[in-house]
Amino acid sequence: MWPELFRALAFRFWALAVGLAGLGGAAAAHGAAGWSVATFNVENYTLADRLVEGVYRRDYPKPETAKTAVRRTLIDLAAEIVVLQEMGGPEFLTELQRDLRSEGLNYPYAALVTAADQDRRLALLARNAPLEFRAHTDLTISYFGGREAVKRGLLEAVFAHPDGPITLFAVHLKSRYTDRPDDPQSALRRAAEAVALRDRILERCPDPERMPFLVVGDFNDLRPMRPIRAFLQRGERPLSLLLPAADSRGEVWTHRYQKEDTYSRVDYVLVSPGLYPWIEGGQATIADSPWVRQASDHRPLLVRVSLR
Repeated sequence: MWPELFRALAFRFWALAVGLAGLGGAAAAHGAAGWSVATFNVENYTLADRLVEGVYRRDYPKPETAKTAVRRTLIDLAAEIVVLQEMGGPEFLTELQRDLRSEGLNYPYAALVTAADQDRRLALLARNAPLEFRAHTDLTISYFGGREAVKRGLLEAVFAHPDGPITLFAVHLKSRYTDRPDDPQSALRRAAEAVALRDRILERCPDPERMPFLVVGDFNDLRPMRPIRAFLQRGERPLSLLLPAADSRGEVWTHRYQKEDTYSRVDYVLVSPGLYPWIEGGQATIADSPWVRQASDHRPLLVRVSLR
C-alpha cells in the first residue's frame, strides 16, 4: 500500500517500506496514548568534507561513532514519528533505518524530500503509514531580481490520531553562511524562504484556528528574527504558537557552533492554535542524553501529542 500511495502523488520523493510483520499491535498500542514527534538535524549524515581525527577529508562519510550516537539518541527518544534534517540520499536513510531496526527500533516507513539541495535533505521515519504525504519541491523565491528555489523544499505528512488527522510540516531553512556579500549571513534569502514556506502551509491548512498542524525543523535563526515571525503570524493574523522547550537542566539551546564555541536556539516546534490543546504540557523537550553531543552539532526536540 505504501509504494502505491507515494507513486500516486505528483511530487519528487523516495519512499520505502519494510518489516511490516507485527506492526498492527504496535500501532494500536501507540495510538491509544497519542503519539510523539521528534525533529533532529543529524549534521551531514552523508558524504561531506570534514575533519576526521585531525585530518581534513573530502567527500567522507559520517564517522561510525557519530552514526552510533545518532541511533542511540533516537532510541532514547523512541518517537512515533521522526523528522531529520541534513540526511543524504536514499542509501543513507536506508542504512539508518536498517541499523535502527537491528537495534530494536523499527520505522517501517521512510521518505526523503529531494529539492534543490540534494546533499542535505529532509527525511521522515514513521512507525505508522501516513494518510497522505507530499514533498513540496516547487517552491521559489524572488532574490536580487531573479528566482531561486527554496533549497530544501517542504515536507508534509498527514497522520491519523484518535481525535482526528494531524498534519506535520518539516522545514530546513537556508543556513547563516554568507553566499554573497550583499546578503550577510543569507538573512534575506532565509526570510524569503520562510515566507514561501509559510504561504504554502496556509494553502494546505487555511484555518489554523481549527486545523491541527505542526511545523518542526531547523529554522537556522533566532526567535526574534523575521523567519520565525513569518511562521507565527501574517500581518495581524496569528498562525501558530512557538512551544517553549528545555532540557532536563532547564537549558534551552539546540545548536553549538564549534568554531566560536557559542550556543543558540535555532530548532523549533510550532503548532497551530487548533492543535495547541493537544500538546502534552504545552511544551517540547530538548534531548540531552549522553549521546547527543557525539551525534550532531544540534540537539533534537520531542513533542508529545496526547488525547484531547
